[in-house]
Amino acid sequence: MVQVTADSGYTSGRTACFVDSPNNVSVSGGVLSLTARQEPAPFTCTDPAGSFTTSYTSGMVSTYDLFDQAYGLFEVRAALPPATAKGLQETFWLWPQDADKYGSTWPDSGEIDFAEFYSEYPSLVIPYIHYKEASADPDVTSYHCTVGDVSQFHTYDVQWTPSSITTYYDGKVCIVDRWDPAAPLVAPQPFDQPFMVSLTQALGVGTNAFEPGVTPLPATTRVDYVRVWR
Repeated sequence: MVQVTADSGYTSGRTACFVDSPNNVSVSGGVLSLTARQEPAPFTCTDPAGSFTTSYTSGMVSTYDLFDQAYGLFEVRAALPPATAKGLQETFWLWPQDADKYGSTWPDSGEIDFAEFYSEYPSLVIPYIHYKEASADPDVTSYHCTVGDVSQFHTYDVQWTPSSITTYYDGKVCIVDRWDPAAPLVAPQPFDQPFMVSLTQALGVGTNAFEPGVTPLPATTRVDYVRVWR
């Protein structure tokens, strides 16, 4: 289903408003397109956390209320915007069915960003396993996983078991994380409940922050398929 800021409160640094529009989310020839774009004029983005004015919209879909699963192999085959200037961010990720199961503060209940892209690093795929760690976990992320031309189709996978989370790009292992949660949680918590699948085309934040006139728009992520195995 299409995820919109008005319902979920999810935004991209309060710059892009996620909307349900064929300009941002569409399917043609069996390929899903998620597009970030500039609108002709500023508008008010409805947000449960407080509406804001912007000129930018973007696209996001998820399996919320449709599908979720604990453990298994999750695979996305996709092609990304061919950008080398900063300001774009694309994420293929898993989000807990019950985001408050282990507390109301993120990331109490975990988040699995198995493929995340920042256009300031155009050749890198940067996964991130979010949870509250007992001690510094060196395997939650990596800045050493490269992909060729990201504008071509590649496969992005995560193998999730009760004891490890492994990400793969085109069949090559990127990270293997055996998480160690902070007390009072014990492994396999918080990664022991069903998670849904989310696909997001966003504008960047932080050092990869969107810059009008610098960040190339429109920018589209094209998704060939999403597959899940138990």
